[in-house]
Amino acid sequence: MSCAQEARDRAALWVVAREQDDWSESDQAALDAWLAESDMNKAAYWRLDHSWREADRIGALGRNESRRQEPSPRGRWWVPAALAASLTLVAGAGFYRSWQADQRQSIAQVRYDTPVGGHRKVGLPDGSRIELNTASAVRAAVGKAKREIWLDRGEAYFEVAHKEGRPFVVHAGSRTVTVLGTKFSVRRDGGKVIVSVLEGRVRVDDVANVHAVRSTIISGGDIALARGAATLVTARSDTRVEDALAWRAGMLSFDQSRLADVAAEFNRYNEKQMVVTDSTVSNIRIGGMFPAAKPDDFVRLLRDAYGLRVEETGREMKISS
Repeated sequence: MSCAQEARDRAALWVVAREQDDWSESDQAALDAWLAESDMNKAAYWRLDHSWREADRIGALGRNESRRQEPSPRGRWWVPAALAASLTLVAGAGFYRSWQADQRQSIAQVRYDTPVGGHRKVGLPDGSRIELNTASAVRAAVGKAKREIWLDRGEAYFEVAHKEGRPFVVHAGSRTVTVLGTKFSVRRDGGKVIVSVLEGRVRVDDVANVHAVRSTIISGGDIALARGAATLVTARSDTRVEDALAWRAGMLSFDQSRLADVAAEFNRYNEKQMVVTDSTVSNIRIGGMFPAAKPDDFVRLLRDAYGLRVEETGREMKISS
């Protein structure tokens, strides 16, 4: 689906949602956040909202006219004729009714993603927010009865609006993360899943074996690392969680990390890749905070601090002793 089509589909959901009796301040805040994401969102919403209002106006004229005279066969069809002027909105309205339905029907999914080096904030209809890191993709299905997210790749930070009786579930590989309202991030890196909790509590379930589901509860300041059948929870440290979320401010934070691991982390954010060719150099320990989008500046610091050799070849920076 193209970005323009995605914007039109989402706009249709919002237009119809605003007509519902249970529209709330949190719903309005979520709409405002979505509109603020891009001019494309604003244009799609304003265009469809205008079409919707025009259909209402034509309908009112039709109803007034029907009071004065017996409606003709042609006049009885004013509604589809008016709405035919905006088929996208009609499709969106039906799409919203499906999206709005409870467990009786499946909820339509909406996809959001970012390129390498990208950073995107998304508002959901329930008032929750998603912040996508570099090269990430999620699918969201948020309705009246359930709220589900699929992290297909990369990393995302979630600020979940509390909704009693409506858990917010994130699926990431063989793990699911379930909350009611909190702030946390989930990173999917191959078969490894990392969950960092900034506030509140979350439940991490291993769902690879449906006959023996294993659960781990973690709280604010905890980080859970899951791979295969194992889940490791680190000692409580608010600082470590904040460091893990430094990407939200465009930074990368390291605490005596191996240079090989630091290079791999920089490579997630940049087309220009660092390649450490010397095994001894790979084990140099690095600490500090660095701009994620400026690998060249970091490499210059390495050269000055350790006297390392840096060879640039096209889209690579080869680092050796």
